[in-house]
Amino acid sequence: MRSKRSGFTLIELLITVAIIGIVAAIAMPAITSAIQRARQKRTLAELRTIATAISAYATDFPFMPRVGPGDAVLLAPYLIPTYVRHMPGIDGWQRPIYYEANGIEYTVKSFGAHGIEQIPVRFGPTTSFSDNIVMFNGVFVQWPDGMQTN
Repeated sequence: MRSKRSGFTLIELLITVAIIGIVAAIAMPAITSAIQRARQKRTLAELRTIATAISAYATDFPFMPRVGPGDAVLLAPYLIPTYVRHMPGIDGWQRPIYYEANGIEYTVKSFGAHGIEQIPVRFGPTTSFSDNIVMFNGVFVQWPDGMQTN
């Protein structure tokens, strides 16, 4: 007499693991891309916040805060708490946001996923996560748009 055993065979388990691996391999690039897009969106929002605060400051004073090349945290004494409650200092990739001004014009920028400044700025929309995101006087001059690549 044969006893009935319940359970899975080794072949069934291997096939199941292989299917899970294939599904994970297909889904991983989409998940990575979604995370990078979210970081870009956060960076765009942070730059807009800084630009709005600077514009409000410029409404009250006849000049932009003069800060040499450096990160946006240097703006804090000028803008907090009157124009913005919390000054964004880092972008979506946890790198500093940079601010430069000469008193009349200002530039706020993020160096993108790779954290390396691109010179010169490519004006218009970009399609790479590593491209800079640049705002000049409250207007984006280089920004992510469309399908993005690494």
